[in-house]
Amino acid sequence: MRYLVTGGAGYVGGVVAAHLLRAGHEVTVLDDLSTGFRAGVPAGADFVEGRVQDAAEHIDPSFDGVLHFAAFSQVGESVTDPEKYWSNNVGGTLALLAAMRDAGVRRLVFSSTAATYGEPVSERIAETDPTAPTSPYGASKLAVDHMITGEARAHGLAAASLRYFNVAGAYGGQGERHEPESHLIPLVLQVALGRRESISVYGDDYPTPDGTCVRDYIHVADLAEAHLLAMDAVRPAEHLICNLGNGSGFSVRQVIETVREVTGHPIPETAAPRRAGDPAVLVASADVARDRLGWRPRRADLAGIVADAWEFARALHGVRA
Repeated sequence: MRYLVTGGAGYVGGVVAAHLLRAGHEVTVLDDLSTGFRAGVPAGADFVEGRVQDAAEHIDPSFDGVLHFAAFSQVGESVTDPEKYWSNNVGGTLALLAAMRDAGVRRLVFSSTAATYGEPVSERIAETDPTAPTSPYGASKLAVDHMITGEARAHGLAAASLRYFNVAGAYGGQGERHEPESHLIPLVLQVALGRRESISVYGDDYPTPDGTCVRDYIHVADLAEAHLLAMDAVRPAEHLICNLGNGSGFSVRQVIETVREVTGHPIPETAAPRRAGDPAVLVASADVARDRLGWRPRRADLAGIVADAWEFARALHGVRA
């Protein structure tokens, strides 16, 4: 099969592209490198530097499907610069859907997010829970989900949206290197590397076992495997929506302590006030992914996730073991 991977120079897109190649598929990566890295495109993939808004120039009937990762994803930035997110995330996908329709490419897997749910109404979030995003980023992803539903019903698109929780770890030399970084595990690893003095703990009085927020962490390789399963599972005129998570959570303090154990480095903590809108617990129900995709996470151990991320972080900054 031949697939187009938009945003395939980024963290998740690059790992998914690598999995597609490993499975014997032909892969073309389309990325404008605004947040991705040329080195993130796996060997063996064709690379086209370009915007998803111009997808019509790069997609043709020879493609069997599209895996769509091209999006801006910083929650805070989306609040201060919402038009950037509407233009790129929504406008770019609208152009992509039109290009796919014109080329007769009728299978799509979309990189969505748990941010579509907003404040949770239950501790294990299901796809049937209300969607009320609290940021333009989450709203832009939800808008795309609605667009895909309409495309499937009106034009027979076979599609899946995969709503991620907290993606972490590394695979095949690919790991997190966002600028700016906002995710907990790479931030704590920066402390271990001596690139940050301490890690801020935002609130220690939540109704959780140790008072800090609990989040569901999923290994990026498990996530990638779900995308390949989803591409096989999609059906014409259906838009399948699946949560991807481990179904259990780890607290901020558990993550920090695990980094101490894996790296052997002290990790100083700095107490900070709660951040507005931070729920106490965010954990996925991944029953739909299990039932419809046959997917089960195989790398749910937090120490293993951190160890893979640590190996990548050291290599990225030239730090010997």
